[in-house]
Amino acid sequence: MEDSSKLKVELERTKIELKILYEISNAMRTTLKLDEILYIILTGVTAHTGLGFNRAILFLVNEKEQLIEGKMGIGPENGEEANIAWTRIEEEKMDLEDLINAFKNSDAVLESGFNRQVRHLKVSLLDKSENPLSLAVLEGLPLHLTGQALLKYRNSPVIKILESPELLLIPLKAKDRVNGIIVADNFITNDPITKDDIRMLTMLANQAGLAIENSQLFELTVERAHSDYLTNLWNHGYFQLLLQTELEKAKATKSPLTLMMIDIDDFKIYNDTLGHQAGDKILKDLARLLRDQSRKMDQVCRYGGEEFTIILPHTDKKEAFLIAERIRMDIQRYPFLNEEIFPNKQLTVSLGISTFPKDGLLAAELITITDKALYQAKNQGKNNTYCG
Repeated sequence: MEDSSKLKVELERTKIELKILYEISNAMRTTLKLDEILYIILTGVTAHTGLGFNRAILFLVNEKEQLIEGKMGIGPENGEEANIAWTRIEEEKMDLEDLINAFKNSDAVLESGFNRQVRHLKVSLLDKSENPLSLAVLEGLPLHLTGQALLKYRNSPVIKILESPELLLIPLKAKDRVNGIIVADNFITNDPITKDDIRMLTMLANQAGLAIENSQLFELTVERAHSDYLTNLWNHGYFQLLLQTELEKAKATKSPLTLMMIDIDDFKIYNDTLGHQAGDKILKDLARLLRDQSRKMDQVCRYGGEEFTIILPHTDKKEAFLIAERIRMDIQRYPFLNEEIFPNKQLTVSLGISTFPKDGLLAAELITITDKALYQAKNQGKNNTYCG
């Protein structure tokens, strides 16, 4: 009789586990966007209707730069925040689908203090003696860290940030290649991490690794389809889509957005003197400089010919003007090839600026006003910034 009861309990637990994995797996199939995939995975790890960990972080492996990079973290920063979140979930009877939809309708998770900390984490892929993340990637095996093991890695930035007495690190795999790691803990409830927890998270990780690889391949395809062949910046068509998308976000969050246009002064003289191959080299160098000088949230595009645009979210005109002037002076100082061909013996640019909502509410309006501002910058002697 006792064996029968034990078997019933085990069958019920297996049924619940399979339901959890099925729901998470189904959710991952609803999107190819990487940030949504990462959120679904971490929600599955932390949700009360999922694996139920208090907190989880997802790292991705950057093989090109030999780094392991923090991409997203979900969890409260303290007990008070945990109680508020868990009470709301309980009162609203939120299931896994509700939690996932909440992410799609809000940037709250991405803007949390914990997530911002996570996104700054970058550790070497090669240093497994000092870094448990590297060990998990290179060995391809789960790591359950407690007591002395945590003490051994106490200088690791991940251990320092989490300050947890017990951690679980599970590698994510796609075709026998580790492409990420999930780190999970129970720093609020202090529930011990069991063998069942490790088994379940490992099963989830196996699905997650493939979902991430599919998303990365999709994003690479999109990037290639919408990139300018010469500069690798976003092309004109994709610029139009990006501007419309960022405008919708700005309207929803009631935040400013600035459009900047940049045009090389007297570029025809350079092209006519040295030919288009030399001109192409200039365009490539300038594109790289613009990308390097822009913030991560900005979108740098090739508008056409020698003209470029930058979309600056959450940026008012005053701030955009300072950014534009910094870019203009950096370009003026940069040693471009054979720039003595230009009338002023150096390559310079003119810039035009317009800002939502002050200068226009529609994408077409902003483009027109920015273009007119650029024309004014040219009329005022070039090598300057004019605000629409």
